[in-house]
Amino acid sequence: SDAICNFVICNDSSLRSQPIIFNPDFFVEKLRHEKPEVFTELVVSNITRLIDLPGAELAQLMGEEDPKLPGANSTASGFFRSLMSLKRKEKGVVFGSPLTEEGIAQVSQLIEYLHKNLRAEGLFRVPGNSIRQQILKDALNSGTDIDLDSGEFHSNDVATLLKMFLGELPEPLLTHKHFHAHLKIADLTLFDEKGNKTSTPDKERQIEALQLLFLILPAPNRSLLKLLLDLLYQTAKKQDKNKMSAHNLALMFAPHILWPRNVTANDLQENITKLNNGVTFMIKHSQKLFKAPVYIRECARLHYLGSRAHTSKDDLDLLTSSGSKELQPLKSQKRSRLDSCHQEETQQRTEEALKELFRHVHNMPDSAKKKKLIRQFNKHPTALTPGSDVPTSPAPRRTRSRSFSGLIKRKVLGTPVILERKSRDTTPEPVRVSKENVQLLQKCGSPAHMSQAKLKSLEGQKEESCRRVRVRLLSKDSSSL
Repeated sequence: SDAICNFVICNDSSLRSQPIIFNPDFFVEKLRHEKPEVFTELVVSNITRLIDLPGAELAQLMGEEDPKLPGANSTASGFFRSLMSLKRKEKGVVFGSPLTEEGIAQVSQLIEYLHKNLRAEGLFRVPGNSIRQQILKDALNSGTDIDLDSGEFHSNDVATLLKMFLGELPEPLLTHKHFHAHLKIADLTLFDEKGNKTSTPDKERQIEALQLLFLILPAPNRSLLKLLLDLLYQTAKKQDKNKMSAHNLALMFAPHILWPRNVTANDLQENITKLNNGVTFMIKHSQKLFKAPVYIRECARLHYLGSRAHTSKDDLDLLTSSGSKELQPLKSQKRSRLDSCHQEETQQRTEEALKELFRHVHNMPDSAKKKKLIRQFNKHPTALTPGSDVPTSPAPRRTRSRSFSGLIKRKVLGTPVILERKSRDTTPEPVRVSKENVQLLQKCGSPAHMSQAKLKSLEGQKEESCRRVRVRLLSKDSSSL
């Protein structure tokens, strides 16, 4: 039962009326934490179904090779790169350190404050006061409590500090491994009737690819990315007040969350437009990107229920088209699994009982009874064990009599006649009668109408005739000797 989910019976009457919260991605998260290799292979196989990743880029996505990024071998703008790297060497507890849950907890205070102040014009574009920003930065690094609602800080101070935190991360929020995949997702376009690519973006495939790509992000990155995109989505909804559209916000945040570290605009060249448009797309569709695709949910669920897994959207379409045709085989498989589990449990209990009985017999004092029991154990070591076929002894054959008296009986009595039995379970064994008795029975009627005295007289006559024949034959044999 724990392989599916655990549940608790609540006895508090005040909580029984509360709605039950069901997480549709429960099995997805369970598979991600318990079997990360299986989960990653499942997701990446579907990513390669949507976008074309050559061998080197696929190895980089899987983490098997170091990512090859633009500008990595270039010597241009060396002063700018060295300056950026020197800034990031000044690491604090939160700023400049690798992303951790503690850092997310501190930065989430900034995000919560900005949700309350989305109407400030030029939010994320207009820089704040550098002195107030440094005070706020030191407070976050030290882990002290900050009262942002006190009026000491402006919303532009908090917004600029949030961008600074993202820019000082050792690695962009969307990671270096995923850089080439995001470029390929930006190129997903629709096809015309003749199968030629058009310039119209294929939004459905882009959303599906981003859903899959976000599933294999590190957990801290995925958590902060969800908080950030939700904030930017709400900010763009109020662009009539703050004058910040989704595209304007993408221009502010793409260098911090998607661009590789220590690169310039000259290094990216024609890819800048793709990267900015990609972040714009993420902001507009942020409410759909953190849900696992339906076929991934189904595959994770079937993985724990022990049924066959459907690893792609095409397989799921086949599953839904078959409908209830697969329902009956699934039920029979479940029933057979339950029967096998019950049989294994019964067999295990029986074997334990036999072992306990054998130990008891072994500890008995030496006696004839003990030796007899041990011989029985050695003769049938697997008897009474479920699953083992107990040999049934065949019915004993009636041996043909070879004695002298048997020969006399066959000569005198002839072929025996077996009376018909009305019921095999209630009637006694058939009575054998001689030819003379058969003639008498025919005269007297059926045995059911005969009296006990007549039956006894018939049996007496039969025994007397047999005795006379035996005496006559014995006398002949003795005279010949």
